[in-house]
Order: sequence, then structure tokens, then C-alpha cells
Amino acid sequence: MTALLTIIVLVFILVAIWQMVKIFDLAQAKADCDQVATDKDNKINAYLMMGFLAFIYIITIVSIVKWGDLPLLSNSASAHGPTIDNLMAISLVIIFFVQTVTQFLLHYFAFKYKGEKGKKALFFADNNKLEAIWTIIPVIVLAGLIIYGLNTWVNIMGVDESDDPMVVELYAQQFNWTARYAGQDNTLGKSNVRLIDIDRANVLGIDEADPNAQDDIIVKELHLPVGKPVLFKMRSQDVLHSAYMPHFRAQMNCVPGMITQFGFTPTVTSEEMRQNPDMVEKVANINRIRVEKSEALVAKGEDALDRYEFDYLLICNKICGKSHYNMQMKIVVETQEEFDAWIKEQKEFKNSLN
Repeated sequence: MTALLTIIVLVFILVAIWQMVKIFDLAQAKADCDQVATDKDNKINAYLMMGFLAFIYIITIVSIVKWGDLPLLSNSASAHGPTIDNLMAISLVIIFFVQTVTQFLLHYFAFKYKGEKGKKALFFADNNKLEAIWTIIPVIVLAGLIIYGLNTWVNIMGVDESDDPMVVELYAQQFNWTARYAGQDNTLGKSNVRLIDIDRANVLGIDEADPNAQDDIIVKELHLPVGKPVLFKMRSQDVLHSAYMPHFRAQMNCVPGMITQFGFTPTVTSEEMRQNPDMVEKVANINRIRVEKSEALVAKGEDALDRYEFDYLLICNKICGKSHYNMQMKIVVETQEEFDAWIKEQKEFKNSLN
């Protein structure tokens, strides 16, 4: 009832505003109001256009210098990462160049050909040569970008089975990730959401009778050996998620009812990335901000924020619900020896059931 009354009140308010506008228009009907722009009006608008052009350029330069974190793309940690960054850099340069030129022409012509009595702007009613030029050039540029992008995508997605990639499943559900290693046979056991049995600790619905499932390893923290190709098989239990690993330039949707995949080779260990000068600076800046916020929290009698330490993360890049922001899993990239030592400490599926 309250909602209905609120809607009725809003409708009456809108009707009242509409009637007031009509009364105002009638009151101004006989006023001396010339709607035709004068040379002075056109001149003012022309200079305002040039002023706005200067504003666009200035704010763009300031934003890039102050917040751009040049180079815009850096610190990739996978074998295909530099290729992705190069494709993005080329796209950004082209977009920036085209935007700069077109905005200049748009505003400059508005200034040069401002309305003046007795002055007529030069124009072409029909010019096939110009039409061909501004059609062919974008076609060539876009075709080049599309071909380069498709070739890059095919190279990334075409996982070479001869490289013997390590098979890992990423299982998404609101609002957490679970990883499953294929074990010694490097073959994931069969699974189905209908086989999920919480009482048995079978949280992924793995077929307990499948021989390939017996040595699978289920973990809540993802460890990867540096330099080893990894093939990720992805599932979702409930809604559409997206497995996003930004530093590895990897992203793939996790779709309920089907298996998607993405592969890459980690090239930089977690410890090496922590020692990267750019990352050291970023971490220091984050901790400076945390210290400042902690002072305010302590003054209120609340706990101070913990110091931040860099970690690779697997995050969800689809808005999947109210706790979407917190759907993440730590990724540790380490040497093969460190990975082997860690994996030996994990329980195999057959030993993890209740």
C-alpha cells in the first residue's frame, strides 16, 4: 500500500510540473524572443568549441601522466602475455591517434565555418574520391587488427598436447573457487553436479567409481610450476562466472552445463614478481594508503588494516551476485621442485572422502 501511495504522489507531482511548464510557455508566448542566432552568438559558440577542444587535450594529457601508470600494460607473467600486450598497445595507439585527429577536425571546422552573414562554407555535395579514401583506410586498419587478433587468439587457444600440459580444473560457484589437479595420470575423473555429496565431502560431484578420479587432488589454493604449460578445464555449478587471471592475460567464461578451457605457461614466479621494481612501488603505495586509513580506524577504536603483499589472483570477472567482489583464489607460481613438494602434501580424492 505504501508503494502504491508513493507512485500516485509521484504521478501527481509530474502532472503538476507539466502544467506549470505549459503555463510558463503561454506566459512567454508574447515576449520578444528571437530564436535566430546572430553573428555574435555564432562567434561565441565557435570560440567555446575551440576552448572545449583544448580542455579535451589537456584533461587527456593530465589523466595519462597522473593516473596512466605508464606503460599502460606491463608485468605480464605468461608466455603469451607480451603478445596480448602488444596487440592492446597497437589498438590503443590507433584509437588515440584517430580520436585526436577527428576531434581536432570536428572542433576546428565548427570554428572555421561558423555562421556569418554573407559567408558560405565550402562543401562537396558528392565526391567519390573522398568517400573511397575514408572508407578504404578504416577497412584496411580494422582488417589488419582483426586478422592480427584472430591469429593471436588461435595461437593462444591452440594448446599443443605434445607439450604435455598439466591439466587442472577450475570449479566456480557462488562465491568461491575450487581447483582440481588431474593427478599422476594427468586425466581428470568424470564429474557431474548431480553427484555432489556434501556428507561425503564430494564437493565437486566427482564420479567415485571412475579410476581416473582416484588420484585427483582438490585444493582451495592454486599452485603452478613456472615454465610448465597448464590446460585449465572450467565448470560452473550455478550461474555464469568468468575465470580471470589478469597477470597471466587469461580469461574464460565458466558456463553451467558445459566445460570451457584456456591454457597458458607461467613465466614469472610469485617471488620474482614481488621483487619487480614496478610491483615494489605499487605495493609500497598501497601500504602507504593503508597506513593512512589505519590511523583513522584506530582513532575510532577499530583494528588497523593488514599490510598488503602481492599475490597472483584468480578472480571472477562476471557480476555473479552480492558477494561477487570477494570471489577470488590465491595463485602461487613456484619452481618445479617447490611445486612437487607441495603437491605431495595434498590428499588424493580417494583419501579425502568421508
